[in-house]
Amino acid sequence: MTSKSQAAVQPLLSVRDVTINLPVGMERNYAVKNINFDLKAGEILCIIGESGSGKSVTAQAVMGILSPVMRIAGGAIHFKGMNLLEADKQTLRDLRGRAISMIFQDPLSSLNPVMTIGEQITEVMAAHNVGTPASRKTKAIALLQEVGLPDPNVLVHQYPFRLSGGQRQRVMIAMALALDPDILIADEPTTALDVTTQAQILELIRTIQRRKNTGVLFITHDFGVVAEIADRVIVMEKGHLVEQGPASKVLNAPEHPYTRRLIAAVPKMAEGDREQEKEPEIVLETRNLCKVYHSGGFLSRTRTVRAVNDVNLAVRKGQTLGIVGESGSGKSSLGRLLVKLMDSDSGQILFNNRDIAALSEDQFRPMRPYIQMIFQDPFASLNPRHTIGRILTVGPMAHGISQVECKAKALRLLELVGLDAGAYDRYPHEFSGGQRQRIGLARALMFDPLVLVADEAVSALDVSIQAQILELLAKIQDKMKIAMIFITHDLRIASQFCDEIAVMYKGDVVEYGRPSQIFHAPQNNYTRRLIAAIPAKEWKPAAA
Repeated sequence: MTSKSQAAVQPLLSVRDVTINLPVGMERNYAVKNINFDLKAGEILCIIGESGSGKSVTAQAVMGILSPVMRIAGGAIHFKGMNLLEADKQTLRDLRGRAISMIFQDPLSSLNPVMTIGEQITEVMAAHNVGTPASRKTKAIALLQEVGLPDPNVLVHQYPFRLSGGQRQRVMIAMALALDPDILIADEPTTALDVTTQAQILELIRTIQRRKNTGVLFITHDFGVVAEIADRVIVMEKGHLVEQGPASKVLNAPEHPYTRRLIAAVPKMAEGDREQEKEPEIVLETRNLCKVYHSGGFLSRTRTVRAVNDVNLAVRKGQTLGIVGESGSGKSSLGRLLVKLMDSDSGQILFNNRDIAALSEDQFRPMRPYIQMIFQDPFASLNPRHTIGRILTVGPMAHGISQVECKAKALRLLELVGLDAGAYDRYPHEFSGGQRQRIGLARALMFDPLVLVADEAVSALDVSIQAQILELLAKIQDKMKIAMIFITHDLRIASQFCDEIAVMYKGDVVEYGRPSQIFHAPQNNYTRRLIAAIPAKEWKPAAA
């Protein structure tokens, strides 16, 4: 007979010898193979590994939302004495939300754009016949307050597009908590968030886990997050579970070579500055640059946001200027102004001493090849209907370069960014995230640009791929002497990769200088808050 004390230590979730097969023709036969782990009540278990390691597939199997093209070949997932892999659809539907709930990586694509926040939270409760319409709305407001959102009585009537990334992620957490589940699965919930918002979300999940004794399965590729939040860690590589144990042991004394490689790739806060030539020439400069957004209309009060406010910056040949700050600080708006994807309201953008801000689109078109951009999401910025060859060559051909010359250059650049010639005739969906980012870089280099604007170009990549892309960017910059504007929310990367750094807050540049000054002797309180929010900044990653 099982005692209460024995029952208390029984795992909430037991995964035993689970194998999930992939469709024929994939690079391997299985998504995961013979994986085993337990999740206990009141525990945060982090699953870490590179893209394609099987992290998200494992979570989807627990939730019963695997893609139809995947087949469970064996094993069991036990929850409260029930094998979830043998449960029927209705049983799984009853469990989702009520017993096991999930926070997805991209809240904007997961939230319904035509339903209010309140409607989406109450829908979860209505689907399980919990409460009345009035009580559901009351609980939705209470949940929004619990996850730390301002003015929940107002927010409950808002649509997702009106919220910031961090606010949308909090809404997703509120929806996941609506029915007080036993298990909360968080699939990369902080990947695209800035450091302060990330710190808030991590603290929120940790507080809820402790208060409700919830078991949390936290999927991430960020070892800083693991060091900040995990009780135990699972490391996955190409579908295999290669290491697991207490977080302190895995982080500080990793046993498997793959774990050691991942930890060695974690960006560290640089101690000093990059070596640089004496005052290279300025390639791009802004003077008193401003951009104001207006929202509202005939029936609502007009709201004014100064996205870029009187900004003065300069980037030199062969050097990198980092732009850091929270979501909504104006970083991406500044980047879009610099490549003239939108027009400024006032001020100057001097490119080779010519004010391009004053030029019309027709006047600027001959100069556009020399200022290129690498976008944050390489899949969204690559046309899914076009081959990589067409994606790379269509721009230069529009500027009068022959097809033969364009193809030859595209093949050279594919080799330069670490892809083989066969990539030329393939489509974007056939590549991983890191490979697509390499293609985005090759596209930007097709014009031999003098300025490259990289807008969160590595934020969604796992640490090993991130390190490869950064090394590639550094080599290309050194070879071609490109001036680079590097927009990022990862302060560790900024400290390593940038020659100078501008810290933005609500449209203003509040601090500007060399990395050693910004990170080791910050003058502005906002900069100090950003640095204080770096996850597990005291943890020193072990060498490989």
